[in-house]
Amino acid sequence: MTNIAILGFGVVGSGVAEVIATNNETIARKTGEHINIKYILDLREFPDHPLGGRVVHDMKIILADPEVTVVAEMMGGAHPAYDYTRAALEAGKHVVTSNKEVVATFGAELLRIAKEHHVRYLFEASVGGGIPVIRPMSSCLAANELSEVDGILNGTTNYILTQMIHAGKTFEEALAEAQEKGYAERNPAADVEGTDACRKICILAALAFGRLYAPSSVHTEGITAVTAQNVADAEALGGVIKLIGRAGRVNPADPDSDVFLLVSPHVILHENPLSCVDDVFNAILVRGNAVGDVMFYGRGAGNLPTASAVVADIIDILTHKDAEIFVPDWESAVGAPADHTALPYAFLCRIETSAPFADAIASLQAVCAGAEVLTSADAFDGTLAFVTPVMSEAQLRTMAAPLGTLTSVIRVMP
Repeated sequence: MTNIAILGFGVVGSGVAEVIATNNETIARKTGEHINIKYILDLREFPDHPLGGRVVHDMKIILADPEVTVVAEMMGGAHPAYDYTRAALEAGKHVVTSNKEVVATFGAELLRIAKEHHVRYLFEASVGGGIPVIRPMSSCLAANELSEVDGILNGTTNYILTQMIHAGKTFEEALAEAQEKGYAERNPAADVEGTDACRKICILAALAFGRLYAPSSVHTEGITAVTAQNVADAEALGGVIKLIGRAGRVNPADPDSDVFLLVSPHVILHENPLSCVDDVFNAILVRGNAVGDVMFYGRGAGNLPTASAVVADIIDILTHKDAEIFVPDWESAVGAPADHTALPYAFLCRIETSAPFADAIASLQAVCAGAEVLTSADAFDGTLAFVTPVMSEAQLRTMAAPLGTLTSVIRVMP
């Protein structure tokens, strides 16, 4: 029997307990032993829960108990989750987590500490909820030189955009519905402003390229400025708008090339498989030089899907007790990733102009040969929608300056 402690008994923590209770016999058949939840650390009491008698309020109790070999951290937030994780690793206990903020901010340090103390720090649940992506990237795709990772990484924003695209709802209407259904928090800022997706793409980039960039260094845009008109423009172009996290080599053919990261709304053309990922589902595309493109798809959130990934990490630890386990070395990056404004993109734009329609078209074509105009003369209301040829964002800003005021700029997925 393996004794574990659960830190945080909220949605995911209680889900982990449920998965273990439901599937403990199956787990025992696979690993040769049962999992016993010896402690639950939380500020609250749970007198009506079957495990309510195992609640403690002092981390020192867990750290001092040699029978506890695995700590499952689902507290959320950076502190005290980071502090407890570090203390557990230094006490020689394995740690598994769903906490993307801790992994994205302190992952390089915690992996180093785990290696020094001959234990493991696993975080399959921190990126795609129940989608297995971290272990496949680390092992199944190990024969590849990875050049890019792109993903729909946040179920809340994907649900909101799906409602805007298919049901014609405004951002505000779709957000209210997401909150009503429990997909969005009362304060949805981390989701709709892109912070959650940013942390996840930082983790994926570290897996792909061995360097963990601070989320604060990554250009991040959310979906709060996406309008129904943007959605219609994307449809006219033959695509849909999705919030995408991207990380890749500036020069895909050069394994020593600089790495770019960004999070922003993108137009995904219908031929791209990411375009049909709807509702609360997530999808991650990984590009390798041998395998080509591989897509991981599934529910990116929810108590049981996320708990499934947490328990899978515990099982991984149980099944490799006597093996020499490789612990990846992540370099903690100093400075920012490559300049995102230099990346080649086509851009879906709206520009506000005081010029008549014909004059606005002529001015656009004079400075941007090859631009595709999406606005018809009948629909012209002083704003002009168009798509640029591939260029950098810096070039776009310079080109558009004499034409009027850019009211929206959305990248088109290359």
